[in-house]
Amino acid sequence: MKLLFIDDEQTFLKYIAKRLSLEGFSVKITFSGEEGVDAASKENFDVAVVDLQMPGIDGIEVQRRLKDLQPNLPCIILTGHGSVENALESGKYNAYKFLSKPVDMDTLIETVKAAYDFKTRQEKLSADQHQSGKGSGKQGPISKLYDKFRKLYGVEK
Repeated sequence: MKLLFIDDEQTFLKYIAKRLSLEGFSVKITFSGEEGVDAASKENFDVAVVDLQMPGIDGIEVQRRLKDLQPNLPCIILTGHGSVENALESGKYNAYKFLSKPVDMDTLIETVKAAYDFKTRQEKLSADQHQSGKGSGKQGPISKLYDKFRKLYGVEK
């Protein structure tokens, strides 16, 4: 599993990367939001772990840009400056989970694995819907629900 880890705290990041590597993960570390976005523009990752507050572009902007580059990439937001507002803002960009520093290593590993499982389930579901919907004209349950909400709120396609 390929992880993208973006955090400006270099000592912390090197320690976490070493621990995750020992657990069998392939870890790409970057020390700024700009470096992380650049890395994601050059290669695909299974899960991203993004610090919320960094110099330059912050974690929320990084998450937004990562979603543009790799729409199915689950992002785990990791921060020492957590707040409800930040969690809600991250939720706009479908943050998989919001964890506070200092993070328990077992919790981080479990969360990364769960995010990867979520990603693979979503990709399989998307592939299944694409195959079953090909030429049949049928809508899946999510599409039907979406259509109901569009009608309810008067939103056109």
